[in-house]
Amino acid sequence: MPTEVVDIQTPSGTFEIRVEVRWGDMDALRHVNNVAYFRYFEEARVRLFSAMGLDGAGGRFGVLAHASCDFLKPLLYPACVVVGMKLLRVGRTSVELDCWIADADDPRALHARGRNVLVCADGATGRPVPWTDADRRMLMRCFSA
Repeated sequence: MPTEVVDIQTPSGTFEIRVEVRWGDMDALRHVNNVAYFRYFEEARVRLFSAMGLDGAGGRFGVLAHASCDFLKPLLYPACVVVGMKLLRVGRTSVELDCWIADADDPRALHARGRNVLVCADGATGRPVPWTDADRRMLMRCFSA
């Protein structure tokens, strides 16, 4: 029987990636389109799962259960941004992440903040499956300071 939620101390570190804003990310008003922000968050999630070894090859993968974004400041092309995530909570089958998009030259200049909830799923059935102890260890490594 799988263990219930393991109460772990969430690490203080962040998982960050750099993303070059593409010309095609702009909308008709010459701002980066709202959809692009979600794509930047998606790229960070994909790289996180890859770093964890949870890319579907082992029969399990990550599924996005919730995504939200508050648009704080327009993002203009050309630019390079840092997409960051902080681990807020690890549940039996899910993780909750605080997410942000900041200017790469000034990380205090936030363009967006968001929240993602990810669920570990079985590749054959698509149903949620519990995180393994190895998964939890990899999460801690990915978010260690």
